[in-house]
Amino acid sequence: MDARSGAVGTAPAGEPGTPPAGPGAPVTGRKAAAPVDPLAPYLAADFPWYGLDEGWTGRRWLGQVGAGPGARPAAQGEGADYGSLGHGDEPAKQPEARDVRRFAVVVTVARRPGRRSADNTGTLEATSASSAAWLAGSGLLASTWPGQLDRALRQDWLDQQSNLAWDLADDLDGPGWSSLTLPVSGLPQPFRYRESEYGWVLAGEAPGVLLGAYGRGVSAYGVGFAAVPDLADYRAR
Repeated sequence: MDARSGAVGTAPAGEPGTPPAGPGAPVTGRKAAAPVDPLAPYLAADFPWYGLDEGWTGRRWLGQVGAGPGARPAAQGEGADYGSLGHGDEPAKQPEARDVRRFAVVVTVARRPGRRSADNTGTLEATSASSAAWLAGSGLLASTWPGQLDRALRQDWLDQQSNLAWDLADDLDGPGWSSLTLPVSGLPQPFRYRESEYGWVLAGEAPGVLLGAYGRGVSAYGVGFAAVPDLADYRAR
């Protein structure tokens, strides 16, 4: 169903008649914003985060945390409903004609009952394995859109593929999915699984949460999942 540093502005010029600041002089003007801890929204969540288990020995990185599936990313201090943890190569910042990145991303979704939206203008459905499947599917699309598409066509492609991913996620028992059993904290757990030309997506459950995952270049048949004991492992870049 993948997501960091702000630019620092220049200091304002001095007042007329004031000599220019020389090298080493203190910078005056607007105070720079305090850096945001990327772990803060993860640590504020009220559910455990899952990633690949110890069988994965490669690179780990932070994805994005969100409040309400399909809603805006969660800001520091806000409650989280879902988020992702990445493994392997990070998403490319620019489209690549021949994308050879290898990655697997685990999406953790909190179990939530139906409730009012944050702005109180509607109702959010209860989360389910379909929620995890949709977030994983949309994450795969965002990470692997074809490099030969120009920006004018990208949105049309994303809209078309996102609608397809939504329909598939809403029918996990349908012919678009197959069954796959994978370990979660060492115990076998059933998942729903599908492949496409862009990669693979799966969805299932874990203690206290719903799990989705997507990847490419990393075999889904060889991964396992576990609760993350120390998120700092994902902070190191």
